[in-house]
Amino acid sequence: MGFYDFIRERRYLNNVSASTISWYTHALKWLPNESPSQAELKEVALRMREKGLKATGCNAAIRAINAYLHWNSAAGERKCGAGCQHLHIPQLKQPENILPTLTAAQVTRLVNWKPKPKHFYQRRLHLLTLLLLDTGCRITEALTLRVRDVDMENLLITLEGKGRKQRIVPFSFGLRKALYRFVTDFSRKPDSLLFATQQNTRVNRMTALRGVKLLCERLGFDPPGRTIHAFRHTFAVNYLRRGGSLFHLQKVLGHSTLQMTRRYANLVTADLQAVHERVSLLSVSR
Repeated sequence: MGFYDFIRERRYLNNVSASTISWYTHALKWLPNESPSQAELKEVALRMREKGLKATGCNAAIRAINAYLHWNSAAGERKCGAGCQHLHIPQLKQPENILPTLTAAQVTRLVNWKPKPKHFYQRRLHLLTLLLLDTGCRITEALTLRVRDVDMENLLITLEGKGRKQRIVPFSFGLRKALYRFVTDFSRKPDSLLFATQQNTRVNRMTALRGVKLLCERLGFDPPGRTIHAFRHTFAVNYLRRGGSLFHLQKVLGHSTLQMTRRYANLVTADLQAVHERVSLLSVSR
């Protein structure tokens, strides 16, 4: 057994997406052979850092490598956990950076932007920003969305997330109005990609990113770091700020673990400052 068999099983038995196959293939190139020793695995982590990879990038590759090592140990039928004795690469410690988000004023500018009624690309870009802000979906999930996946009657959208896992998320009346007008005005068919080009081909991720960045600049503010993902972060923070639960947010975002969702609880800094001002002993004693 080796790399080829691992990739083959993941593709045909686990039915993982093409992007996941690409991720595995790229990560396994770091290994010197198909059955590395613990010393060789340590060297892999060192080489990643020497090549300039950040801890987050290293850990992404390490997760893929550890999945292969688990499979190669003949323990692949059960989930990898504390009882596994196979070799692995420990995850590197990552800095907990504050995730970039849009301000309330920036969100208002994006929502209130009025594209030209008959301008297909402007209308498509505006609808994309509204969808990202209203549902918190990933950009890939948005760009692969088909018209038939939108339930206008019940205000629900079916998204296909990582690992080809589908989930149903709600959306607002405001987004329904924009969706209905776009689909109607440009005669989008049920099987059509919602955000397709006028030739009905899929919009490239980089094209979407460039469009969003240019729109931010046009509206008078600098695009936030990790521009497209900042929309997802903004949705998550405001979801919690307005009383949504971490459990429900996990389901909406499609996170596999609650730990991934908890990062957003640390972002509500302004709220924490407001609470602190109310409960501070120094404020009370004035």
